[in-house]
Amino acid sequence: MRLAVDVMGGDQGPAELLHGVRLGLAADESIRELQVVGPEATLRSLAREAGLTDSRVSFLNADEVLTMEDDPALAVRRKKGSSLMRALELLREQGTDAVISSGNTGALVAGATVRVGRLEGIQRPSLACIMPSRTGAFVLLDGGANPDCTPEILLQFAVMGSVYFRAMLGVENPRVGVLSNGTEESKGNDLTRGALALIRKTRLNCVGYSEGSDLFKGTVEVGVCDGFVGNLILKAVEGLGRTVGHLLRTELTANPVRKVGALLASGGLRRIKERMNPETYGGAPVLGLRGSVVKIHGSAGRLALKYAILQSARAVNQRLNDEIVREVALAETAAGTA
Repeated sequence: MRLAVDVMGGDQGPAELLHGVRLGLAADESIRELQVVGPEATLRSLAREAGLTDSRVSFLNADEVLTMEDDPALAVRRKKGSSLMRALELLREQGTDAVISSGNTGALVAGATVRVGRLEGIQRPSLACIMPSRTGAFVLLDGGANPDCTPEILLQFAVMGSVYFRAMLGVENPRVGVLSNGTEESKGNDLTRGALALIRKTRLNCVGYSEGSDLFKGTVEVGVCDGFVGNLILKAVEGLGRTVGHLLRTELTANPVRKVGALLASGGLRRIKERMNPETYGGAPVLGLRGSVVKIHGSAGRLALKYAILQSARAVNQRLNDEIVREVALAETAAGTA
């Protein structure tokens, strides 16, 4: 198995992510080669400083970087020599199985769609975001790649999310919910009503409409929505998490008594922090592409990259894309959309 990692474009810089490469390789012996993409001379020096001496590591030079400020559509055309685009070229042409990047999300999805291509029968690739719930985790898709969708596209998202959750998180028959403004059949809009009708014709474990709060209660494993709604949910959750963290730090250090209480509760608080840490989930896979593409957060550090490497390797070993093509075809036949 060959992986490629674009270590440029993230907030913490390539030095931090090279530590993640070291940790990921140490944890998975099935990886035959890992290509690090970026300015080669600089990366070789940083790799030595990080203790990255694994013989499976190679470097692909790319002096140009796609930044978060770049317009995705323009950047894909004008920055073909960037580290992100060079990594995607490896996936398309040179037998690389998976690409991981912390760079511009829009450019990654657009570039992968154009350069790598979609799986047979897939209309749109989907950004699948894994988040914690009371009972474990759930996957939300689409996380922002497709703001405008049709019911047929949401059906494909539901199938891809179910296949991913079953293969990667070990739940045999994950529950699928269509995100709506209420659980009653009268709620929703033309998009959600059409998608729900199609999904119910398939063998997916559909529980009907789900409200946003249902995701975190653990009542569904796969939340389906268009990218506009999905991105709003992600940004709201991110902001809420930071606010809760700020409030806890403020209140638990407000006086000596509270500090003692915080000390006594430190074990539980540490465990909550671990369960809520997005880095332990790796990254957000872009499902529906000819190859494995994983986006890690722009602020991700070494642990996030380590788990993204393990996540990518497992997806390749599980032949996830073969299963997606098969299950989407079966679902569309059942729904009458084939």
